[in-house]
Amino acid sequence: MREVKELRELSDEELVKKVEEYKAELRRLITEINTGGSVQNPARAKLLRKSIARALTILKERRLRKNVG
Repeated sequence: MREVKELRELSDEELVKKVEEYKAELRRLITEINTGGSVQNPARAKLLRKSIARALTILKERRLRKNVG
């Protein structure tokens, strides 16, 4: 839950950058896995997907709150 708290403290622009970083790392990791390379932590892909989803959820909540308020 610490990650969610840290993500909520970021601005919208920082969150978008964070999502881009996560996606780039995920693409690199998946490519490495698919080419048969030795991956130190293959479970990292799952963690990255969850982190991306968390960040996008926070962004969507903020946008909805701005539209309502």
